[in-house]
Amino acid sequence: MAAVSDHGLKRIVWKRIKDTIIADCKKSEVWKILILDPFTTKLLSSCCKMSDLMEERITIVEDLFKSREPVLEMKAIYFMTPTSKCVDAFIADFKSKPKYKSAYVYFTDYCPDDLFNKMKSSCAKHIRVCKEINISFLPQEAQVFTCDDPGAFRRIYSPHSQDKSKTLETLADQLVTLCATLNEYPGVRYKKDNNMQNAKTLAELVDNKLARHYELDDSGKKKEKTQAQLLIVERGFDPVSPILHELTYQAMAYDLIDIQNDTYRYKSKDGSEKHALLNEDDMLWVKLRHHHIAEVSEQIPKMVKEISASKKQPDGKITISNLAQMMKKMPSFRKQLTEKTIHLQLAEDCMKHFSNNVEKLCKAEQDLAVGADADGTKVKDPMRTLLPVLLNPFSKHDKIRAVLLYIFSLSGTTDENLNKFIQHVKIEDEREFILNWKELGVPIITTASFFSRKPNRKDRSQEETYNLSRWTPVIKDVMEDAVENKLDSRDWPHQSECPAAWNGSGAVRWGIRKN
Repeated sequence: MAAVSDHGLKRIVWKRIKDTIIADCKKSEVWKILILDPFTTKLLSSCCKMSDLMEERITIVEDLFKSREPVLEMKAIYFMTPTSKCVDAFIADFKSKPKYKSAYVYFTDYCPDDLFNKMKSSCAKHIRVCKEINISFLPQEAQVFTCDDPGAFRRIYSPHSQDKSKTLETLADQLVTLCATLNEYPGVRYKKDNNMQNAKTLAELVDNKLARHYELDDSGKKKEKTQAQLLIVERGFDPVSPILHELTYQAMAYDLIDIQNDTYRYKSKDGSEKHALLNEDDMLWVKLRHHHIAEVSEQIPKMVKEISASKKQPDGKITISNLAQMMKKMPSFRKQLTEKTIHLQLAEDCMKHFSNNVEKLCKAEQDLAVGADADGTKVKDPMRTLLPVLLNPFSKHDKIRAVLLYIFSLSGTTDENLNKFIQHVKIEDEREFILNWKELGVPIITTASFFSRKPNRKDRSQEETYNLSRWTPVIKDVMEDAVENKLDSRDWPHQSECPAAWNGSGAVRWGIRKN
């Protein structure tokens, strides 16, 4: 399990779990067993480690759905999602022969009455506590969360989906638990889109569920709206940013290197297989992951030189081989150097891919995305920018990305043009890679009935940027306008009344909350 982060969402989630589940169970000074389902296993792993649980007198962590030996002298904590599968597994532990002395039951979210009554009628005498703690999201970083449902994308946007409404309901419930965990009652807004209604529907659901959740607080008073804003957008809101080759460290590594489950696998100089977990425990990763690769490539060797200078090691170019030698000579600095070695290796891997192919692609991608070259000269004929990519031996997927950027730059293309692209890139069997974007509300084939207005972009021509990283994601414009209270309510309608603090036209006078 991961270590507790010193700040941000992970720390808040762990504190919430400690203040509810752990605090309740600590009242009896005995060791307990913690039983988790797959979701709560991921949740706990994201914000604490086993030693943290041991400190709280939890001796064993078990899987709810695996066969377990009875431990009749111990009490069990069940932390699970409120589903019939979980409730049935819980009941099976107590219905005929109890596995444990008693049960403390905690649900991640609201437990439907039918499941609660089923549990109550089957094994009420064994349950000491039954609570809902309102955490049904996963904190990924200090300021990043996920709803842990990759299938939601297809269920919401596929024209063949039968589960759109149910999926939006579930996502709304999860967002409400996020707000509750942060103790925020935000004003809800959505990006108006004449072609899509998902953001509007989700905004309505979240706003209604928040109102019900905050109807009465613990003191019996209705909670007022806080200064936070919850902005909901369609997945097609900015189609360009996820298609570009992004050159910040984390994005580049996950795009170009085969990193599975946050694990980077590599070969050391002696040929042995090694692996490193890229998570909040790795402070160098946390520090560098959102920096541009050019800065990362400078900073890591500089850090190593600082270590070697402190031990009066000879100066010179920092390589993986040099680091291996330094570790032999400086065992007391092994941990620091190992960390640097991993990231020097990962940065080198990223740069190898960049030099081989990505560098040539990036110029064309940036010109198509921005609509101008690095000198600021407008791209008059996007086809002339695209053609060199199609004629070079880049991978099929890279060519598809370039074709999509060309289509986005023109807000759609003709059916005839698209067929030529598909034949040229040889993706007749994978044409849905391009055509399916229309299900997200992004124009692919130009039609008279499909209206698409490109967002007005901020002028950033005076900002310092790298030539191959000139594009700025649209969401950055939105966030800056939100902080300055400049979002147009015609484009960003308020779902219900908004706090007075951001009701006017002037800049909001409060700082950006970390969470």
